[in-house]
Amino acid sequence: MSQRLYQLSANSLAFPPVENALTDPNGLLAIGGDLSCQRLISAYKNGIFPWFSEHDPLLWWSPNPRAIIKIADIKINKTLKKFLNKHPFTVTLNNDFKQVIELCSDAPFRKDGTWILPPMLNAYQKLHQQSVAHSIEVWHQQALVGGLYGIAINGFFSGESMFYTQSNASKVALVYLAHHLNKVGIQFIDCQLQNPFLESMGCTEITRENFVKLKEEALDICLPENFWQAQQLHLTF
Repeated sequence: MSQRLYQLSANSLAFPPVENALTDPNGLLAIGGDLSCQRLISAYKNGIFPWFSEHDPLLWWSPNPRAIIKIADIKINKTLKKFLNKHPFTVTLNNDFKQVIELCSDAPFRKDGTWILPPMLNAYQKLHQQSVAHSIEVWHQQALVGGLYGIAINGFFSGESMFYTQSNASKVALVYLAHHLNKVGIQFIDCQLQNPFLESMGCTEITRENFVKLKEEALDICLPENFWQAQQLHLTF
């Protein structure tokens, strides 16, 4: 039986079951809709994310397998631990979301273009204003040298993108994020799709079915009211 791509309705925020996603390309679930805050929140609650190139229609994904980092298993090798102990960077939370997402969209190491197009930039900045999208900033003196951003709904954090302009800066951002999430018992970071960098940091792949179970458990975690407030982050081993 051939698989059919679901067309989203302009009159509904509903998504099809993630089990309906195509196997080729892996995880493509639906097409169309918009990037309104309401639709994006609905998508992430269901483990779905938008990803499309400049000349594509709006595409929605739920891949199988799914890439996650279990916070207890994050890899901090001896070299990185030694680097972290030197405290060469200052790390903050939600101090400059706009600059982080803009640098992620134009990261110098990204050679295959960007999916963080102007509509995505605008949509995620609106989510940040609603305290749904968050950023980690890594500073060297007064310069932003690395960072990441993602979506948080209760205890579910889905990482979207990261960047660096100095060595280890993106690793530092990820380690500080994991440390911050661990303080309230969040057990994993959704990384969506595996890549060599994430794998080197301990990212593994699990089935979509297992991911959905973990996501639902994470969505039940209630966070302290000030958990995502702008602040400087600190790390202890």
